[in-house]
Amino acid sequence: MSGQSLTDRITAAQHSVTGSAVSKTVCKATTHEVMGPKKKHLDYLIQCTNEMNVNIPQLADSLFERTTNSSWVVVFKSLITTHHLMVYGNERFIQYLASRNTLFNLSNFLDKSGLQGYNMSTFIRRYSRYLNEKAVSYRQVAFDFTKVKRGADGVMRTMSTEKLLKTVPIIQNQMDALLDFNVNSNELTNGVINAAFMLLFKDAIRLFAAYNEGIINLLEKYFDMKKNQCKEGLDIYKKFLTRMTRISEFLKVAEQVGIDRGDIPDLSQAPSSLLDALEQHLASLEGKKIKDCTAAIRAITLFDAVSSLANTDLFLTKVDEREKQAALEEEQARLKALKEQRLKELAKKPHTFLTTAASPVSTAAGSVMTTPAIDVFSTPSSSNSTSKLPNDLLDLQPTFQPSVHPVSAAPQVGTTWGGFTPSPVAQPQPSAGLNVDFESVFGNKSSNVVLDSGGFDELGGLLKPTVASQNQSLPVAKVPPNKLVSDDLDSSLANLVGNLGIGNGTTKKHHL
Repeated sequence: MSGQSLTDRITAAQHSVTGSAVSKTVCKATTHEVMGPKKKHLDYLIQCTNEMNVNIPQLADSLFERTTNSSWVVVFKSLITTHHLMVYGNERFIQYLASRNTLFNLSNFLDKSGLQGYNMSTFIRRYSRYLNEKAVSYRQVAFDFTKVKRGADGVMRTMSTEKLLKTVPIIQNQMDALLDFNVNSNELTNGVINAAFMLLFKDAIRLFAAYNEGIINLLEKYFDMKKNQCKEGLDIYKKFLTRMTRISEFLKVAEQVGIDRGDIPDLSQAPSSLLDALEQHLASLEGKKIKDCTAAIRAITLFDAVSSLANTDLFLTKVDEREKQAALEEEQARLKALKEQRLKELAKKPHTFLTTAASPVSTAAGSVMTTPAIDVFSTPSSSNSTSKLPNDLLDLQPTFQPSVHPVSAAPQVGTTWGGFTPSPVAQPQPSAGLNVDFESVFGNKSSNVVLDSGGFDELGGLLKPTVASQNQSLPVAKVPPNKLVSDDLDSSLANLVGNLGIGNGTTKKHHL
């Protein structure tokens, strides 16, 4: 079966409706397509393990749920996705798996849909056992052997004797579970099992590197150990020699399926004389008769063995560094591609620039009309008072212009807006203002007020005064007798004094 099945699409749609992006991605990574999980889905799930707001138990439960499927493809890809997250994801993912009492219960899994299902079910059972053992190992030592610091100051090289004798057997159990996958090159026939084999190959390299460093530390401490410790150490070393043979066979399969020869380490075994020296030392501690073996010979033998194992460790370290460098270069290339794509997207977008001098409403016939802004707090000048009213209804300037003019001096002019606007007229000349003869007032003379009659009509009625600028004098209307003008306080007081007839009719003399 190739391509996404209808069930895959329905399941993905269900997770889309519920809004679970993690479950949806798990579903897409474990489809019925006979190929390994897609890199984009694995990268997204790795990023999820690094996000603090992502529920790790929910992510793990989604993967466990997919292993209950009856299809070998879905189950196998679920195991591959889990393994990928254990290796490349955040450490809290494998920590959660290690805290669970049960993980994958696939010891009896069998897909009876076809011959390929029968064959792949065998490897699913073996693969799930290794992942379970990997989680159990983390629970026992609280770290992942494939990620520990290596070298002369690494974890396995600086470990104490008591802890070393307890830790190395844990590595052996995990290595046994990995080698029990036991696949031949003829059985790597599809993309799913090939993806699983690549993850197992990388784990085997790193796991054996930790195993090898533990044995080097054990050999360096062996001749200083107690009798019981030497007995345990000798048994560990014998098992190590056996596993080296099995690891060599596993690496031959990797070479046959096309893995670069430079990535496959050449395992160097210690000389057989070392095993004899270890057995004789244990026999001497037990009080048995042994061959005479000087300390010098024993030291030389030990040095040769440690040197051989150290060369293997050095090669494994170089392989691991090359893999890290390749991963770094791949990530840099991906980031560069994303950057170039982003620059192309920005180049396609039109650049729009906004200017303060132009406005969309003031653009006509392809030209931009600019109108000076009005400062409402400034003092208008006489030149501004005689300016023509603009035709733009959006302009605020007409609000501050004269709105009412005498009928006789305001011919109307039609505008483009369909209405009429009074044409500008000559402003009235400044009048003499208010002149009051106080001697006439106090000498029973009639109060003659000199006013400008420009604000009266032909019948003597008072017109509404126009709004003038500050540089113009306000016209004062003539007031008939016994009539007060409420708009001018000085004129009202003068008329009131005249009406009361204050004074005795004689002219007052002012003494200087």
